[in-house]
Amino acid sequence: MNKMKFLRNILLTVLAFGIMSSCEDLTELNRNPNAIDAEDGNVNLLLPSVLGPAARNYLSLGFENMAGAMQFIQRTGWSGGTNSFAWDSENWTGYYDILRTNELLIKNASEQGFPFHQGIGLTMRAFLFGQIADYWGDAPYSKALKAFTGEMENMYPPYDSQEDIYKGVIADLKEAAAIFANGNSTGMSANSDLYYRGDIAKWEKFANSLLIRYYVRISEKSGDSKAGVEAIVASGKIITSAADDATMDYTGGPSDQWPLIYTDETSSTRNLACETIIDQLNETNDPRRGVWFAPVSVRWVPDNSISGASDKMLVDGVESDIYPDWIDYQDKSNIFTRLYNPNDVNYKDDEYVGIPPGLSAAVIYNYNGCPNGAQGRFNHHVSMLNRMFMDGRPRAGDMLQARLVSAAEMHFTLAEMALKGWSVGDAESHYRAGIQNSLQPWGVADQFDAFYANVAFDGTAEQVLTQKWVASFGNATEAWNDYKRTGYPLLTLATDEARAPVPALRFGYGGDELNNNTANVTAAIERLEITQYSGSIGKNSVYSRPWILQGTGKPW
Repeated sequence: MNKMKFLRNILLTVLAFGIMSSCEDLTELNRNPNAIDAEDGNVNLLLPSVLGPAARNYLSLGFENMAGAMQFIQRTGWSGGTNSFAWDSENWTGYYDILRTNELLIKNASEQGFPFHQGIGLTMRAFLFGQIADYWGDAPYSKALKAFTGEMENMYPPYDSQEDIYKGVIADLKEAAAIFANGNSTGMSANSDLYYRGDIAKWEKFANSLLIRYYVRISEKSGDSKAGVEAIVASGKIITSAADDATMDYTGGPSDQWPLIYTDETSSTRNLACETIIDQLNETNDPRRGVWFAPVSVRWVPDNSISGASDKMLVDGVESDIYPDWIDYQDKSNIFTRLYNPNDVNYKDDEYVGIPPGLSAAVIYNYNGCPNGAQGRFNHHVSMLNRMFMDGRPRAGDMLQARLVSAAEMHFTLAEMALKGWSVGDAESHYRAGIQNSLQPWGVADQFDAFYANVAFDGTAEQVLTQKWVASFGNATEAWNDYKRTGYPLLTLATDEARAPVPALRFGYGGDELNNNTANVTAAIERLEITQYSGSIGKNSVYSRPWILQGTGKPW
């Protein structure tokens, strides 16, 4: 009996060791080879996990809601965030998610001896925290990203001032630029670098160009900006050619598509041209007009012989019940028109027509009575975004890119600073180069001479900033920041429908912070300055001034 018990114990022991060994084997087998663990995260695997989402977020905001704020587009449905700044409660989770991965990139790159990756991490930390400060104002910064370090109070971190965040952004960019200047690209995989394919010299230009952006951003509140920008320009290490723009391509794959690709009329036809940008493009005969926007699907034709407006559709001049199809209208071979008497009614009969900013009923603007006019669908009498932006067709070539910093932005910025007396080169030369480099990405660089004749330099900051605004199409966040800093371009809204006659200044702190980090967010809100448009929401209004605007009298 004892012998049998002894044998049984031996068998159980062997079996237990086998199970333990099998569990270890299963653990290894079940590890995702593409997953990134904190203790062994490969810096080349971490890079695209930071660069990709950062660029996509930046483009999505700049091509949609910010494009509405800066009056490039308007929407006919689901338009609150685009047409009327419904930003009263915006959460920043997506930004901090990327920043957490980026902190791991910086940590591992530093510990493992990869300075190039560390420099990229510092650049992207500045890029992301800079946006948070731009959009909200004060925010968690010095104590952020430390919830899992044992410092439990950082589960609900205090807010740093917007001023201190900007100082941190500038410090990170200086450090990154110095790292890149050493030229050590040890361990870099070109395929992991979604912006510059491992070109360290271009990363140095990117970091320095971002540094100029933020020096200028705070120039009304800081005495260091002028000397800082002059030193960077003197180094020559900035983006001055469109070939060096910080961009990310879209491959068109299932997980890498342009953000406005749609598959049904209900969504795709909601993005229409804004009257402000269309009037600017029409007035200057801008060659980018036909690249960005499509002619109206159905054009109004004046006819003094009829009364009011005709509901009849004319196809090639003959009455018809046929309407242009919502998806193929840009490829139509027929000419669709409707007649109106200009003595009775006032309709826009131009080839390109935009919607006035701030309208709540944009779908019926310009007497759109055609089918599909309900629930925010197609307005046949207003220009849509060009189809390439919405279906990602191959004919778009390399135009479908997220653009983080551009040569055009740099040249227009330096033209403005030159007009202030900064030693950064000749204002007119930078203005001219800004125009040239803004046409190149859209395939119309060969039309520079004819276009420049219409926008020749007049020596004013308003002209420089207006052309910089036009060039920021697809990157409207920077136009918004320029507008807040300078008041240009001059923008107004449909005051009878919009809740204020001017664009908003910031995002409201979101529900997550208000509910879970109440004491800290309340202190930050108290540091905001109420304006005449803040309304019943009070200091957390999208129309309240953060530190960067307080005391400047800008933008209104």
